[in-house]
Amino acid sequence: MGSSSDNRWPLLESVDSPADLRQLPRVQLPELAREMRSYLLETVSTTGGHLSAGLGTVELTIALHYVFNTPADKLVWDVGHQTYPHKILTERRHRMSTLRQKGGLAGFPKCSESEYDAFGTGHSSTSISAALGMSIASRQTGANYKSVAIIGDGAMTGGMAFEALNHAGDSDADLLVILNDNDMSISPNVGGLSNHLTRLLSGQIYSTVREGGKKVLEHMPSVWELARRTEEHVKGMVAPGTLFEELGFNYFGPIDGHDLNTLVPILQNLYEQKGPRFLHIVTQKGKGYFPAEDDPSRYHGVGKFDTSTGESTASAESSQTFTQVFSDWLCDMAAADKRLIGITPAMREGSGLVEFSQQYQDRYFDVGIAEQHAVTLAAGMACDGLKPVVAIYSTFLQRAYDQVIHDVAIQNLPVLFAIDRAGIVGADGPTHTGAYDISYLRCIPNMVIMTPADADEARCMLTTGFLHDGPAAVRYPRGTSSGKLPRKELTAIDFGKAELCRKGNKVALLVFGTLLSTAQEVAETIDASLYNMRFVKPLDEDAIKQAANNHDLLVTIEENAIAGGAGSAVNEWLAANAERINILNLGFPDTYVGQGTQAEMSSEWGLDADGIVKSIQNQLAKMNASNC
Repeated sequence: MGSSSDNRWPLLESVDSPADLRQLPRVQLPELAREMRSYLLETVSTTGGHLSAGLGTVELTIALHYVFNTPADKLVWDVGHQTYPHKILTERRHRMSTLRQKGGLAGFPKCSESEYDAFGTGHSSTSISAALGMSIASRQTGANYKSVAIIGDGAMTGGMAFEALNHAGDSDADLLVILNDNDMSISPNVGGLSNHLTRLLSGQIYSTVREGGKKVLEHMPSVWELARRTEEHVKGMVAPGTLFEELGFNYFGPIDGHDLNTLVPILQNLYEQKGPRFLHIVTQKGKGYFPAEDDPSRYHGVGKFDTSTGESTASAESSQTFTQVFSDWLCDMAAADKRLIGITPAMREGSGLVEFSQQYQDRYFDVGIAEQHAVTLAAGMACDGLKPVVAIYSTFLQRAYDQVIHDVAIQNLPVLFAIDRAGIVGADGPTHTGAYDISYLRCIPNMVIMTPADADEARCMLTTGFLHDGPAAVRYPRGTSSGKLPRKELTAIDFGKAELCRKGNKVALLVFGTLLSTAQEVAETIDASLYNMRFVKPLDEDAIKQAANNHDLLVTIEENAIAGGAGSAVNEWLAANAERINILNLGFPDTYVGQGTQAEMSSEWGLDADGIVKSIQNQLAKMNASNC
């Protein structure tokens, strides 16, 4: 990472806060944007992180902090992976080398990290609701600050965004919504004419004339209706704002989001206006770095890389990832069963559906960032004889909880949930950690939950879940498998049956998922029995009873919250069957898992081999003390 002594970013080095930024003459802002983009590129190349989105919001970030009185005025960024330029400008530039590392800067907005982060985000489509809430709070408390929601076009596919627009447009809230259209998905109508018209339409003279004219024309109904239709017709020729106007917003745009000479004056005009306003800007993902411009999806989230070539400098993974196991299984099962349908809520790459989408285009559905719709869509398909597979991250399935219960489980429909990123995810921190899926799925009647220990079991369990005539979930972590590679066949496993891997004395380890390899090391160290439980629901009751009858201590181990998790299921069975035995539940405590590598966080929560051994020894010591 470069330092100020190399003088590559002299203007940026003079800007430590938005207050410093607002002292610059406007003519210097394009040069500041160039330096920021260079600085951002070098930073992310050494830390890894989200790149394409941030490169596209450099000018917008500068313009917002230049015009708005942050942090008093509130900027709410949707999703949050587009906020690296925001962090650079808000007193955190010198800490960017710690990005997404344990104890370092978060990869998303985080209120406890900076007063400039008005709202913590990590999931999509929340910005308009939050900014509207802040606008209402400003009015109720008399604080008189401005609220701005910055939402990407991908996030606009989420239903929550339209719920918020519907409410905001029907209010008198002092709210500005900025649509960062970074994929040309709404309109290509950008250029000098559009920029000029938007500057005029956002200006005070036009606003005064328009509002004054409305008051006069309201007393002349026929003329008022003609004027309204004429305005809609004229604006419709230059801007696709009819939808937002109908929702109650004053719409402006689209404009070039990289043109600071246009962006700053328009934001200054809109700053003076009241009520719901909607500004549509068009930006380019990966702006300023050709590899990212050419392939923004590849550079959406990156590891360390060489900026001169764009190639990764991280060590290659030596074994197959669980995501790749799912990808291969999905294509193989699709070839074997024409009823299979693959569904993803805008996570084709992350969830491993690229190959499937290419081989089976007519059976692949990307529904956008709409998790609730994805689940109910699957339910509808299952009602009529198809076999849908919903590929989704654990943390995103939370957003469709009602649909899982109401639309799938109550009707006992054969929908398979392939739950990626279960457990610790690493650098993305608490918003993306899959800490709760066992807990929130386990209480649902008809639901089957499987926890593979390795890649081979993952493939077998996906087959088992697909063949099951009801809802089923297979949860697996980010990263590679430490066990054997998956077999080629599409083989199911014994339904609801655990596996005794090792016989030992006094202590029995009941392991749910990929911590089995760690538990094997523990079992050898303390001479414990080891059970690969495989199923959270249904539990293998015979295995639990056997373990309880032959040992002094049962230890459940899982990469999920202890509260309501697999260990809780074992506790409930023991209590219901009057089995008296000491039990220790290991998993995530009642707090959020922070950011850091998976190994670092496992160690912090005592889920590495040393931590598990220490917990067991402490528990045995307590048991001995109580027997004295």
